[in-house]
Amino acid sequence: MSASSPIPWELIVPIFGLVALLYASVGHAGATGYLAIMALAGVAPLTMRPTALVLNLVVGGIVTLRFAAAKQIDMRRLAPLIVTSIPAAAIGATAMLPGALYRPLVAVILVVAAARLAGLLQPRASTSRNERLMPIAAALGVGATLGLLAGLTGTGGGVFLTPVLILTGWATPRRAAGLSGAFILLNSAAGILAASSALGALPRELPLGLAAVAIGGVIGAELGARRLPTEAIRRLLALVLLIAAVKLLLTP
Repeated sequence: MSASSPIPWELIVPIFGLVALLYASVGHAGATGYLAIMALAGVAPLTMRPTALVLNLVVGGIVTLRFAAAKQIDMRRLAPLIVTSIPAAAIGATAMLPGALYRPLVAVILVVAAARLAGLLQPRASTSRNERLMPIAAALGVGATLGLLAGLTGTGGGVFLTPVLILTGWATPRRAAGLSGAFILLNSAAGILAASSALGALPRELPLGLAAVAIGGVIGAELGARRLPTEAIRRLLALVLLIAAVKLLLTP
């Protein structure tokens, strides 16, 4: 049976494709965008989280392949992050947060994502030409924290990882995007495997959603590779995320 939504899923699915296109163009999989659209559509939290994770898996895979082909994923930097993020994401995904906790938590993440899309939290790259390897303890801590957050909310954690990598000088913006794409993919997979029982809440229209985000992800990855301007679209999506955050906070 299809998961209930006041707005028909046939209208939601094409919007998922547009969200995937935009996010893939900047090296992300789009979970915050999917969550925002579902929040505005009145989808239940029980359905929101697994749906976002499954959609994330598809676009995250596309983004990861693109950056891997461009040799922008450094395993020396990725390994210590995912050692702790994968189990943490699995643990977070099994925690069934009540709506009263889930909604404000997702709202905070949407606000952060909106600020980044609007350029308000756009980190400046280190002036040094040499990337510094992350201290192991710091990488393990960052991975665990973001992995848990990813599992709890149905996101991949990339919206936080990218600025951390750039601000600390642990990666250039392009390498940070590649690392974040792989980080998102692996955390999403861990969340889906750990919370497989929640997959029963997925909407029956999900195959259409997967097709839409796959197409959007491929196009977005190409746009990102060509560095085409997307500022206006990013600001529009930032507004959508903020509206969704307010709606989540006002929902009893």
